[in-house]
Amino acid sequence: MTVSFKGPESIYSRLRQHRAPDWRASQAAFLDLDRVLVIIPARDEEETIVPVIQALQAAGLSQIRVVDNGSCDGTASLAQSAGAEVIREPLPGYGQACWQGLQSLPASIEWILFCDADGSDDLGQLSEFFALRSRHDFILGNRRATPNGRKSLTPVQNFGNWLSTQLIALGWGYQYNDLGPLRMIRRNVLEQMRMGDRGFGWTVEMQARAVELGLRIAEIPVGYRDRQGGKSKISGTLKGSFQAGTIILTTLGQLYWRKLKRR
Repeated sequence: MTVSFKGPESIYSRLRQHRAPDWRASQAAFLDLDRVLVIIPARDEEETIVPVIQALQAAGLSQIRVVDNGSCDGTASLAQSAGAEVIREPLPGYGQACWQGLQSLPASIEWILFCDADGSDDLGQLSEFFALRSRHDFILGNRRATPNGRKSLTPVQNFGNWLSTQLIALGWGYQYNDLGPLRMIRRNVLEQMRMGDRGFGWTVEMQARAVELGLRIAEIPVGYRDRQGGKSKISGTLKGSFQAGTIILTTLGQLYWRKLKRR
């Protein structure tokens, strides 16, 4: 969905339209959301980071970590002012930022929620993730299951997601539908995965390892939209998309080879 606004409030206005309803008072105690930690890798996302944090807070989440992955703008200071914990990770890489966010976790944390900083994830659907916690270990948002989600993904992204999920199905025997960034996973099983990728292969490694560990997996159709500000580090250019796709496919190859060696 693309909407044109004028003036400095445009990005904030767009994101606020998608904020989750404030049901914190009635359900947060039951869901025990203090045991969920959100990790948001971010680099130069000052235009969108505050509304993303506010949407998470409106959904009842208070444990929010923004991993500033070498920003040159005001991402870190704005995130901190909005109430998030900010961790700095100068080494570039999506997986590197996610890995750094997992260090020194409070003992009370039982679930990790990953989301993007650019406002593309529809955080209004988080209640559906929370409702599945008792029956699943790994819950993913499936962008390709919704019309807006498929439309917002570039042709290269749609093809890359299809190819990667088909390769997982062939190599691991489980059919995913997407490699979306919005995902929630139990802390103990994430620790068992011993994640090794520090780049764009992080998501696909997590999904392959989830199958290997026999996790209870669920995919939820989720809305998705064009980034709400800033510039994409991956899908914004053909070169970036190609590089990310190459890394993802290489990661899958390495994981499959490791799987064969364990037989």
